[in-house]
Amino acid sequence: MTRRGGPPGHARAHTRRGAGSTVVGVVGELFITAGVLLGLFVVWQLWWTDVQADRVHQQVLADLDWAEPPVQDAGPDVAPERHDEPPVLAEPPEGEVFAKLYVPRFGADYVEPIAQGVDKATILDRLGIGHYPGTAMPGDLGNFATAGHRTTYGKPYHQVADLKEGDPLVVRTEKTWYVYRVTSHEIVYPWEVDVISPVPGLQPGDEIPELTDRLLTMTACHPMYSAAQRYIIHGELDYWAPAKKGVPAELLDAGILTDASGPAGDGKVA
Repeated sequence: MTRRGGPPGHARAHTRRGAGSTVVGVVGELFITAGVLLGLFVVWQLWWTDVQADRVHQQVLADLDWAEPPVQDAGPDVAPERHDEPPVLAEPPEGEVFAKLYVPRFGADYVEPIAQGVDKATILDRLGIGHYPGTAMPGDLGNFATAGHRTTYGKPYHQVADLKEGDPLVVRTEKTWYVYRVTSHEIVYPWEVDVISPVPGLQPGDEIPELTDRLLTMTACHPMYSAAQRYIIHGELDYWAPAKKGVPAELLDAGILTDASGPAGDGKVA
């Protein structure tokens, strides 16, 4: 009698190979799907969050209802430098946008809103630059300390490492320009919070000395695409000027606001 089919166990081996191939195929498809999802997440994180945040930042700037100086035929006037005690705003409520930052080193189209607070979800991911609560306000004695993303969500501090000593950092509130200049930079760990102290380097618990300097500090994650450390820029107030008198020479010389238009302007000095 002739046995039909393959040798003993052949069907079982074939079944095992078929099942194994199915499992391998499913796992492969899962890896491919995971790779696609990861790629989409990277695109969203590194590109789309910038697109969304930039739109919000521009709208926030456009919504600031600030009186602007008159525009002359030759463009805006140069704001006169003042070296006496500057006017200082009271600290605003959480989330309120109270200032703009212009940095000529970052390009003629760079202007970002500054809001009260440094909460990641509601301030840094949405509104732009955040002001550390409890630190000095623009122009005040002490340390006007700020934070901003270096990558993603509009990345307002993306080029922070490009700043050079002496570069102007121009803060605009509704009625006043404050022109700071970069004095130093450093890289620290996240727990080294003394960089935003009224006197940078002052440790928690140390007695605060009499304040004599009007400082600005920028903090951003370091290195790129990591939060392992912080990149720190320190600056000091050079002068202030009334906003109704014109635009700081540092901005006009860099081609910023020379035509009295800008991201927040609609034909006005932004």
